[in-house]
Amino acid sequence: MALNIVLIEPEIPNNTGNIGRLALASGSHLHLVKPFGFTIDDSRLKRAGLDYWQYLSVTFYENIQEFFKINKGKTMAFLSSHGSKTHWDIAFEDDMFLVFGKESIGLPKPLLKEHENSLFKIPLYSKHVRSLNLANAVSIVVYEGLKQID
Repeated sequence: MALNIVLIEPEIPNNTGNIGRLALASGSHLHLVKPFGFTIDDSRLKRAGLDYWQYLSVTFYENIQEFFKINKGKTMAFLSSHGSKTHWDIAFEDDMFLVFGKESIGLPKPLLKEHENSLFKIPLYSKHVRSLNLANAVSIVVYEGLKQID
């Protein structure tokens, strides 16, 4: 797998379904960290992921502590509107973890503080937009990473 897409406590099944489809299309592995704002058998998740979900490479974690324990020492980039560097500044590498927060509040504040040197944002060019849709943000970062890795 070229990249690892990590969703910390995703809330919207349609976003997760679309990101699952993106993970499959990009050859990435999807990591889903509970709690979720939906059940994994939610029809909206399956509709957004179409019939691709069965082919997806995905790992589930009971909580954020389990995710970090299992993936200790892995190279990670954390995506947040609070980042001071842009996603173009990420030194992408094969098997890198791209960590995204939940739709309503993003990544937890302690995580932002702990990983501030690995915190990146997607630039927004309008003062009227606070953030991008999670599925769109993941797409932008994943394909930039693939471009740099290739």
